[in-house]
Amino acid sequence: MMNEQFKEINKIRGRYIAHEQTDVEKLRELDKEVSLPAQIFAYIFGTVAALVLGAGMCFAMGVIEGSMILGIIIGVLGIGLVCINYPMYKAILSSRRNKYSERIITLSDEILNNK
Repeated sequence: MMNEQFKEINKIRGRYIAHEQTDVEKLRELDKEVSLPAQIFAYIFGTVAALVLGAGMCFAMGVIEGSMILGIIIGVLGIGLVCINYPMYKAILSSRRNKYSERIITLSDEILNNK
């Protein structure tokens, strides 16, 4: 019983002690900073593209009142947007990697040389 209370006390205490970031945590944070915007863009753009494709399918099949030709045009546009999503994600990720590469390599070299 005493051991469980000791663990709980240390856990609560740990929330209030100032925590200094280690170099590895800084490196992880930089890596996340590189990839997160590209991922967010890909999710949002992919969702919108899929919705456009779905709307085109609804028009083409007559679920939504409209013409089949309009549905085909909107559907092809949606297919095009879905197809360019991954290349756009890779381009954004590549440009961010180029932007942050020097900082990440410098920090990783410092970590590796300290070991």
